[in-house]
Amino acid sequence: MKDYFDNTNSLYKVQFGKKVSGVCAGLARYWNTEVWIIRAVALISLLLFPVPTAIAYLLAVILLPSR
Repeated sequence: MKDYFDNTNSLYKVQFGKKVSGVCAGLARYWNTEVWIIRAVALISLLLFPVPTAIAYLLAVILLPSR
Protein backbone atom coordinates (compact mmCIF):
# COMPACT_ATOMS: atom_id res chain seq x y z
CA MET A 1 0.00 0.00 0.00
CA LYS A 2 2.86 2.37 0.75
CA ASP A 3 4.22 1.77 -2.75
CA TYR A 4 0.95 3.00 -4.25
CA PHE A 5 1.09 6.33 -2.44
CA ASP A 6 4.77 6.87 -3.24
CA ASN A 7 4.17 6.46 -6.98
CA THR A 8 1.13 8.69 -7.36
CA ASN A 9 1.54 11.66 -9.65
CA SER A 10 0.17 14.61 -7.70
CA LEU A 11 0.04 18.27 -8.62
CA TYR A 12 2.06 20.67 -6.45
CA LYS A 13 4.22 23.77 -6.63
CA VAL A 14 7.91 23.10 -7.16
CA GLN A 15 10.39 24.99 -4.99
CA PHE A 16 13.49 24.08 -7.02
CA GLY A 17 13.75 25.58 -10.51
CA LYS A 18 10.92 28.03 -10.05
CA LYS A 19 10.80 31.52 -11.54
CA VAL A 20 7.87 33.14 -9.71
CA SER A 21 5.96 30.74 -7.50
CA GLY A 22 6.58 27.27 -8.93
CA VAL A 23 3.16 26.71 -10.50
CA CYS A 24 4.45 26.29 -14.08
CA ALA A 25 7.27 24.03 -12.94
CA GLY A 26 4.76 21.94 -11.00
CA LEU A 27 2.47 21.67 -14.02
CA ALA A 28 5.41 20.67 -16.20
CA ARG A 29 6.40 17.94 -13.77
CA TYR A 30 2.78 16.74 -13.49
CA TRP A 31 2.33 16.57 -17.28
CA ASN A 32 5.90 15.28 -17.81
CA THR A 33 6.88 18.05 -20.24
CA GLU A 34 9.45 20.81 -20.49
CA VAL A 35 8.96 23.84 -18.25
CA TRP A 36 9.52 26.34 -21.04
CA ILE A 37 6.51 24.93 -22.94
CA ILE A 38 4.22 25.49 -19.96
CA ARG A 39 5.64 28.98 -19.41
CA ALA A 40 5.16 29.87 -23.10
CA VAL A 41 1.56 28.65 -23.04
CA ALA A 42 0.94 30.59 -19.83
CA LEU A 43 2.41 33.76 -21.36
CA ILE A 44 0.35 33.42 -24.54
CA SER A 45 -2.73 32.75 -22.45
CA LEU A 46 -1.96 35.80 -20.33
CA LEU A 47 -1.73 37.97 -23.44
CA LEU A 48 -4.94 36.62 -24.98
CA PHE A 49 -7.04 36.20 -21.81
CA PRO A 50 -5.45 38.36 -19.10
CA VAL A 51 -8.13 38.32 -16.40
CA PRO A 52 -9.05 34.59 -16.41
CA THR A 53 -5.40 33.58 -16.64
CA ALA A 54 -4.39 35.85 -13.77
CA ILE A 55 -7.25 34.56 -11.62
CA ALA A 56 -6.38 30.92 -12.41
CA TYR A 57 -2.70 31.52 -11.64
CA LEU A 58 -3.45 33.25 -8.34
CA LEU A 59 -5.80 30.44 -7.35
CA ALA A 60 -3.10 27.91 -8.19
CA VAL A 61 -0.57 29.84 -6.10
CA ILE A 62 -2.95 29.83 -3.14
CA LEU A 63 -4.43 26.32 -3.42
CA LEU A 64 -1.56 24.13 -4.62
CA PRO A 65 0.59 22.65 -1.89
CA SER A 66 4.35 23.25 -1.94
CA ARG A 67 6.76 20.40 -2.11
